[in-house]
Amino acid sequence: MELHVKRDHSSGTQHPDRARMLISCPDGPGIVAAVSHFLYQHGANIVQSDQYTMDPDGGMFFMRIEFDLLGLDERIEEVRTIFGGVAERFKMNWQIFKVSHKKRLAIFVSKEDHCLVELLWQWQAGDLDADIALVVSNHTDMQAYVESFGIPFHHIPVTAETKAEAEKRQLEVIGEDIDVIILARYMQIISPSFIEHYRHRIINIHHSFLPAFVGGKPYAQAYQRGVKIIGATAHYVTEELDGGPIIEQDVQRVSHSDDVNELKRIGRTIERVVLARAVKWHIEDRILVHHNKTVVFN
Repeated sequence: MELHVKRDHSSGTQHPDRARMLISCPDGPGIVAAVSHFLYQHGANIVQSDQYTMDPDGGMFFMRIEFDLLGLDERIEEVRTIFGGVAERFKMNWQIFKVSHKKRLAIFVSKEDHCLVELLWQWQAGDLDADIALVVSNHTDMQAYVESFGIPFHHIPVTAETKAEAEKRQLEVIGEDIDVIILARYMQIISPSFIEHYRHRIINIHHSFLPAFVGGKPYAQAYQRGVKIIGATAHYVTEELDGGPIIEQDVQRVSHSDDVNELKRIGRTIERVVLARAVKWHIEDRILVHHNKTVVFN
Protein backbone atom coordinates (compact mmCIF):
# COMPACT_ATOMS: atom_id res chain seq x y z
CA MET A 1 0.00 0.00 0.00
CA GLU A 2 1.24 3.49 -0.80
CA LEU A 3 0.22 6.68 0.95
CA HIS A 4 0.79 9.93 -0.92
CA VAL A 5 0.79 13.42 0.55
CA LYS A 6 0.84 15.99 -2.24
CA ARG A 7 2.21 19.48 -1.84
CA ASP A 8 3.89 22.12 -3.97
CA HIS A 9 7.51 22.38 -3.05
CA SER A 10 10.95 23.63 -3.94
CA SER A 11 13.79 21.20 -3.44
CA GLY A 12 16.11 23.88 -2.13
CA THR A 13 19.22 22.07 -3.29
CA GLN A 14 20.89 25.41 -4.03
CA HIS A 15 21.03 26.27 -0.30
CA PRO A 16 24.23 25.09 1.43
CA ASP A 17 22.64 25.64 4.87
CA ARG A 18 19.49 23.62 4.20
CA ALA A 19 18.69 20.34 5.93
CA ARG A 20 15.88 17.81 5.89
CA MET A 21 14.40 15.99 8.86
CA LEU A 22 12.34 12.79 8.59
CA ILE A 23 10.32 11.62 11.60
CA SER A 24 8.03 8.69 12.32
CA CYS A 25 6.54 8.00 15.77
CA PRO A 26 3.31 7.09 17.56
CA ASP A 27 0.81 9.92 17.10
CA GLY A 28 -0.08 12.19 19.97
CA PRO A 29 -0.42 15.85 20.92
CA GLY A 30 2.54 18.19 20.89
CA ILE A 31 4.79 16.58 18.26
CA VAL A 32 4.66 19.41 15.71
CA ALA A 33 4.94 22.03 18.45
CA ALA A 34 7.97 20.31 19.99
CA VAL A 35 9.82 19.95 16.69
CA SER A 36 9.02 23.50 15.57
CA HIS A 37 10.03 24.94 18.94
CA PHE A 38 13.30 23.00 18.91
CA LEU A 39 14.22 24.35 15.48
CA TYR A 40 13.21 27.89 16.51
CA GLN A 41 15.34 27.68 19.65
CA HIS A 42 18.37 26.79 17.55
CA GLY A 43 17.85 29.57 15.03
CA ALA A 44 16.51 27.41 12.19
CA ASN A 45 13.96 28.70 9.69
CA ILE A 46 11.42 26.11 8.49
CA VAL A 47 10.92 26.45 4.72
CA GLN A 48 8.70 23.39 4.15
CA SER A 49 6.74 21.07 6.41
CA ASP A 50 4.62 18.03 5.53
CA GLN A 51 2.91 15.66 7.92
CA TYR A 52 0.57 12.69 7.87
CA THR A 53 -1.13 10.61 10.52
CA MET A 54 -2.52 7.12 9.93
CA ASP A 55 -4.95 7.48 12.84
CA PRO A 56 -4.98 10.36 15.36
CA ASP A 57 -6.09 7.91 18.04
CA GLY A 58 -3.16 5.56 18.50
CA GLY A 59 -1.84 5.53 14.92
CA MET A 60 1.53 6.45 13.48
CA PHE A 61 2.63 10.01 12.70
CA PHE A 62 5.00 10.94 9.87
CA MET A 63 6.73 14.26 9.22
CA ARG A 64 9.18 15.75 6.74
CA ILE A 65 10.67 19.19 7.36
CA GLU A 66 13.14 21.27 5.39
CA PHE A 67 14.87 24.04 7.30
CA ASP A 68 17.71 26.53 6.90
CA LEU A 69 20.29 26.84 9.67
CA LEU A 70 23.18 29.27 9.34
CA GLY A 71 26.51 27.49 9.67
CA LEU A 72 24.90 24.08 9.15
CA ASP A 73 28.19 22.29 8.44
CA GLU A 74 29.59 23.24 11.83
CA ARG A 75 26.36 22.80 13.78
CA ILE A 76 24.61 19.76 12.35
CA GLU A 77 26.18 17.22 14.73
CA GLU A 78 25.30 19.40 17.71
CA VAL A 79 21.70 19.69 16.47
CA ARG A 80 21.49 15.91 16.02
CA THR A 81 22.79 15.30 19.52
CA ILE A 82 20.45 17.74 21.25
CA PHE A 83 17.41 16.68 19.22
CA GLY A 84 17.86 13.19 20.64
CA GLY A 85 16.13 14.38 23.82
CA VAL A 86 13.02 15.46 21.89
CA ALA A 87 13.06 12.23 19.89
CA GLU A 88 13.26 10.09 23.02
CA ARG A 89 10.27 11.84 24.57
CA PHE A 90 8.03 11.00 21.59
CA LYS A 91 9.63 7.61 20.74
CA MET A 92 10.70 8.88 17.33
CA ASN A 93 12.59 7.22 14.54
CA TRP A 94 14.30 10.16 12.90
CA GLN A 95 17.08 11.31 10.60
CA ILE A 96 18.56 14.66 9.63
CA PHE A 97 20.18 15.04 6.19
CA LYS A 98 22.20 17.86 4.66
CA VAL A 99 20.60 18.81 1.35
CA SER A 100 23.99 19.72 -0.11
CA HIS A 101 25.23 16.15 0.43
CA LYS A 102 24.55 14.29 -2.79
CA LYS A 103 23.59 10.67 -2.32
CA ARG A 104 25.81 8.12 -4.06
CA LEU A 105 24.04 5.67 -6.36
CA ALA A 106 25.04 2.23 -7.61
CA ILE A 107 23.04 1.00 -10.59
CA PHE A 108 22.68 -2.72 -11.35
CA VAL A 109 21.64 -3.67 -14.89
CA SER A 110 21.53 -6.74 -17.13
CA LYS A 111 20.84 -6.43 -20.88
CA GLU A 112 17.75 -4.23 -21.11
CA ASP A 113 18.88 -0.62 -21.27
CA HIS A 114 15.76 1.58 -21.06
CA CYS A 115 15.75 2.19 -17.29
CA LEU A 116 19.52 2.75 -17.13
CA VAL A 117 19.42 5.18 -20.07
CA GLU A 118 16.64 7.19 -18.42
CA LEU A 119 18.58 7.50 -15.16
CA LEU A 120 21.78 8.51 -16.93
CA TRP A 121 19.93 11.06 -19.04
CA GLN A 122 18.23 12.63 -16.02
CA TRP A 123 21.54 12.64 -14.15
CA GLN A 124 23.35 14.29 -17.07
CA ALA A 125 20.57 16.88 -17.39
CA GLY A 126 20.83 17.75 -13.69
CA ASP A 127 17.35 16.47 -12.88
CA LEU A 128 18.70 13.70 -10.66
CA ASP A 129 20.54 15.45 -7.83
CA ALA A 130 22.89 12.60 -6.95
CA ASP A 131 26.25 11.07 -7.84
CA ILE A 132 26.18 7.87 -9.89
CA ALA A 133 29.21 6.18 -8.42
CA LEU A 134 29.25 3.03 -10.57
CA VAL A 135 27.27 0.60 -12.69
CA VAL A 136 27.38 -3.16 -12.05
CA SER A 137 26.23 -5.69 -14.64
CA ASN A 138 26.25 -9.42 -15.22
CA HIS A 139 26.71 -8.68 -18.94
CA THR A 140 28.99 -6.37 -20.96
CA ASP A 141 26.33 -4.99 -23.32
CA MET A 142 26.16 -1.57 -21.63
CA GLN A 143 29.84 -1.13 -20.79
CA ALA A 144 30.84 1.25 -23.61
CA TYR A 145 27.71 3.36 -23.14
CA VAL A 146 28.18 3.71 -19.38
CA GLU A 147 31.88 4.50 -19.67
CA SER A 148 31.10 7.24 -22.21
CA PHE A 149 29.61 9.14 -19.25
CA GLY A 150 32.83 8.72 -17.28
CA ILE A 151 31.13 6.30 -14.88
CA PRO A 152 32.98 3.15 -13.75
CA PHE A 153 31.51 -0.09 -15.09
CA HIS A 154 32.00 -3.43 -13.32
CA HIS A 155 31.23 -6.67 -15.13
CA ILE A 156 30.47 -9.39 -12.59
CA PRO A 157 29.02 -12.54 -14.20
CA VAL A 158 26.45 -14.48 -12.19
CA THR A 159 25.50 -18.15 -12.43
CA ALA A 160 23.66 -20.40 -10.01
CA GLU A 161 26.98 -21.89 -8.94
CA THR A 162 28.80 -18.53 -8.53
CA LYS A 163 25.98 -16.38 -7.09
CA ALA A 164 27.42 -16.15 -3.57
CA GLU A 165 30.87 -15.24 -4.86
CA ALA A 166 29.38 -12.73 -7.30
CA GLU A 167 27.47 -10.97 -4.52
CA LYS A 168 30.61 -10.86 -2.41
CA ARG A 169 32.42 -9.21 -5.31
CA GLN A 170 29.52 -6.77 -5.79
CA LEU A 171 29.71 -5.68 -2.17
CA GLU A 172 33.46 -5.18 -2.56
CA VAL A 173 33.16 -2.88 -5.59
CA ILE A 174 30.27 -0.96 -4.01
CA GLY A 175 32.30 -0.18 -0.90
CA GLU A 176 30.99 1.50 2.22
CA ASP A 177 29.72 4.84 0.91
CA ILE A 178 26.79 3.92 -1.38
CA ASP A 179 23.45 5.33 -0.24
CA VAL A 180 21.10 3.46 -2.57
CA ILE A 181 21.25 0.61 -5.09
CA ILE A 182 18.98 0.75 -8.13
CA LEU A 183 18.01 -2.44 -9.94
CA ALA A 184 17.46 -1.01 -13.43
CA ARG A 185 16.10 -4.23 -14.92
CA TYR A 186 18.76 -6.33 -13.21
CA MET A 187 17.50 -9.83 -13.90
CA GLN A 188 18.86 -11.58 -10.82
CA ILE A 189 17.26 -12.36 -7.47
CA ILE A 190 19.03 -10.60 -4.59
CA SER A 191 19.90 -12.83 -1.63
CA PRO A 192 18.60 -12.10 1.90
CA SER A 193 22.15 -11.50 3.18
CA PHE A 194 22.74 -8.84 0.50
CA ILE A 195 19.37 -7.21 1.23
CA GLU A 196 20.27 -6.99 4.92
CA HIS A 197 23.25 -4.78 4.05
CA TYR A 198 20.94 -2.26 2.32
CA ARG A 199 17.56 -2.55 4.04
CA HIS A 200 15.12 -0.10 2.34
CA ARG A 201 17.98 1.14 0.18
CA ILE A 202 17.54 -1.15 -2.85
CA ILE A 203 14.95 0.02 -5.40
CA ASN A 204 13.56 -2.35 -8.02
CA ILE A 205 11.24 -1.92 -11.00
CA HIS A 206 8.98 -4.57 -12.47
CA HIS A 207 6.03 -4.80 -14.86
CA SER A 208 2.60 -4.69 -13.30
CA PHE A 209 -0.34 -6.27 -15.13
CA LEU A 210 -4.01 -6.70 -14.30
CA PRO A 211 -4.26 -9.68 -13.87
CA ALA A 212 -0.71 -10.59 -12.81
CA PHE A 213 1.38 -12.90 -14.98
CA VAL A 214 4.31 -14.76 -13.48
CA GLY A 215 7.04 -16.72 -15.17
CA GLY A 216 8.47 -16.22 -18.62
CA LYS A 217 7.18 -13.99 -21.42
CA PRO A 218 4.70 -11.92 -19.37
CA TYR A 219 3.87 -9.61 -22.29
CA ALA A 220 2.96 -12.59 -24.46
CA GLN A 221 0.75 -13.88 -21.64
CA ALA A 222 -0.86 -10.44 -21.32
CA TYR A 223 -1.51 -10.31 -25.06
CA GLN A 224 -3.10 -13.76 -25.04
CA ARG A 225 -5.41 -12.69 -22.19
CA GLY A 226 -6.31 -9.43 -23.91
CA VAL A 227 -5.36 -7.15 -21.03
CA LYS A 228 -6.62 -3.57 -21.14
CA ILE A 229 -4.21 -2.02 -18.63
CA ILE A 230 -0.46 -2.50 -18.21
CA GLY A 231 1.89 -0.71 -15.89
CA ALA A 232 4.95 -0.78 -13.66
CA THR A 233 5.77 -0.79 -9.95
CA ALA A 234 8.87 0.59 -8.21
CA HIS A 235 9.46 -0.77 -4.73
CA TYR A 236 12.08 -1.42 -2.09
CA VAL A 237 13.54 -4.90 -2.25
CA THR A 238 12.76 -7.33 0.56
CA GLU A 239 13.10 -11.07 0.96
CA GLU A 240 9.62 -11.48 -0.56
CA LEU A 241 10.10 -11.39 -4.33
CA ASP A 242 8.52 -8.21 -5.76
CA GLY A 243 6.66 -7.81 -2.47
CA GLY A 244 8.52 -4.92 -0.81
CA PRO A 245 7.11 -1.49 0.13
CA ILE A 246 5.75 0.22 -2.98
CA ILE A 247 7.17 3.65 -3.82
CA GLU A 248 5.49 4.49 -7.13
CA GLN A 249 3.23 2.95 -9.77
CA ASP A 250 1.73 3.97 -13.08
CA VAL A 251 -0.47 2.39 -15.74
CA GLN A 252 -1.58 2.94 -19.32
CA ARG A 253 -4.63 1.63 -21.16
CA VAL A 254 -4.01 -0.68 -24.10
CA SER A 255 -6.32 -2.36 -26.58
CA HIS A 256 -6.80 -5.46 -28.70
CA SER A 257 -4.96 -3.73 -31.55
CA ASP A 258 -1.68 -3.59 -29.59
CA ASP A 259 0.49 -6.57 -30.41
CA VAL A 260 3.15 -8.05 -28.12
CA ASN A 261 5.89 -5.69 -29.37
CA GLU A 262 3.68 -2.66 -28.80
CA LEU A 263 2.86 -3.84 -25.28
CA LYS A 264 6.57 -4.21 -24.58
CA ARG A 265 7.27 -0.70 -25.92
CA ILE A 266 4.56 0.83 -23.75
CA GLY A 267 5.76 -1.19 -20.77
CA ARG A 268 9.35 0.00 -21.18
CA THR A 269 8.22 3.63 -21.22
CA ILE A 270 6.21 3.23 -18.03
CA GLU A 271 9.02 1.32 -16.30
CA ARG A 272 11.68 3.94 -16.95
CA VAL A 273 9.46 6.84 -15.85
CA VAL A 274 8.24 5.10 -12.69
CA LEU A 275 11.74 4.03 -11.65
CA ALA A 276 13.16 7.52 -12.20
CA ARG A 277 10.42 9.03 -10.04
CA ALA A 278 11.06 6.56 -7.25
CA VAL A 279 14.81 7.23 -7.31
CA LYS A 280 14.26 10.99 -7.30
CA TRP A 281 11.93 10.79 -4.30
CA HIS A 282 14.39 8.59 -2.43
CA ILE A 283 17.38 10.88 -2.96
CA GLU A 284 15.27 13.88 -1.94
CA ASP A 285 14.34 12.12 1.34
CA ARG A 286 10.63 12.08 0.57
CA ILE A 287 9.92 8.47 1.62
CA LEU A 288 9.19 7.01 5.03
CA VAL A 289 8.73 3.24 5.39
CA HIS A 290 6.35 1.75 7.94
CA HIS A 291 6.15 -2.05 7.93
CA ASN A 292 5.42 -2.90 4.28
CA LYS A 293 3.96 0.49 3.33
CA THR A 294 5.44 3.81 2.33
CA VAL A 295 4.48 7.39 3.03
CA VAL A 296 5.67 9.49 0.09
CA PHE A 297 5.74 13.27 0.57
CA ASN A 298 5.74 14.57 -2.99
